[in-house]
Amino acid sequence: MTEPIPEQRRVLTVLVAAQILSGAGLAAGVTVGALLAQDMLGSTSLAGVPSALFTIGSAAAAVAVGRISQRAGRRGGLTFGYATGALGSAGVVAAAALDTAVLLFAALFVYGAGTATSLQARYAGADLAAPERRGRAVSTVLVATTLGAVVGPNLTAVMGDAAESWGIPRLSGPFVLSGVAYGLAAVVLWVLLRPDPLLLARSRAAAAEPAPDGERPAVARQWSPAVTAGVVVMIVTQLVMVAVMTMTPIHMRDHGHDVGATGVVIAIHVAAMFLPSPIAGMLVDRVGPYRVAAAAGLVLLASGVSAALAPPHSVPALAFALGLLGFGWSLGLVSGTALVTDAVPLESRAATQGTADLFVALAGAGGGLGSGLVVAAAGFPALALTGAAVSLVILPVLARRSAAQPALR
Repeated sequence: MTEPIPEQRRVLTVLVAAQILSGAGLAAGVTVGALLAQDMLGSTSLAGVPSALFTIGSAAAAVAVGRISQRAGRRGGLTFGYATGALGSAGVVAAAALDTAVLLFAALFVYGAGTATSLQARYAGADLAAPERRGRAVSTVLVATTLGAVVGPNLTAVMGDAAESWGIPRLSGPFVLSGVAYGLAAVVLWVLLRPDPLLLARSRAAAAEPAPDGERPAVARQWSPAVTAGVVVMIVTQLVMVAVMTMTPIHMRDHGHDVGATGVVIAIHVAAMFLPSPIAGMLVDRVGPYRVAAAAGLVLLASGVSAALAPPHSVPALAFALGLLGFGWSLGLVSGTALVTDAVPLESRAATQGTADLFVALAGAGGGLGSGLVVAAAGFPALALTGAAVSLVILPVLARRSAAQPALR
């Protein structure tokens, strides 16, 4: 077993602190984004637009954060992403106060940078981790998001009251919290993420195996089967999760639930996304990422069926279904991350990870945009069952790829 790198403990401590803050920013905005758009646009069919916009923004930010990290290290990339997310949050508040849909759309696009950065941070946790500990390192960063992510949705009512006292729309209040949380996360990373995990990992690798005659190390030009499988797993889990999660607040409000009840369900969902991450990480390290990815598909299947059958007036039933949805996402994200990280050399790791998250975010954007159309045409149960069917795509992909050689070409 490889000896742990001493600096890894400090890196994980700083990442945990930043993720606690960013979790509040991520979850608070997600909870009311669809509701704010529905109020401003007056249409349920367009309620998925906010999710689509900030996931498209997340896609663009994933590439930007990945490229900045590739050149300057994780510290610069992650700080840029969270600072951009804070700017987007402020724009959403301004759009709500001015009742300007165009500004709302632009701000939601920028706000997506916070989501992308929150996910990119998991790669920073794995940079200095030994291969047999990578799953647990990724899960440590993800689970840190839980505290903020659980607190954020449950502050929606409080922040709504505060927003009204400030003379701005009630649903813009959670975005005030998002802006502050993302801004603080950027400060923590910029000041404290030293040494930079990616730059240190590169220097250690170069010292251990220097390139002959000053030659630059070879960089993979084509994705391996393992990378492809990992990206597909993350794409499917993100698409299904975003689609169902986006329309749950609308579904609940249409059946008489208030924002407080919605906040509880979303908090349980987000907690299930991140709190079981150590379990996912341990399983990846012990039984391998392919088996864990297959389990993700089956859990998402169970979630979709549960959501479709849940009585619309039952908060516990909806919370159970959304909890399964979050857990399936956790299994898929951790296993997919491990597949991608293990198969990509340090010289091209950050850029490849950014590209992978680009596709993941675009899948989420498609899920968010399409979810409103499906619910408007056929109802929430139909959306949940569609997500259950899509989740099964993971299984044949894994069956085909697990037998392929994972070596880079």
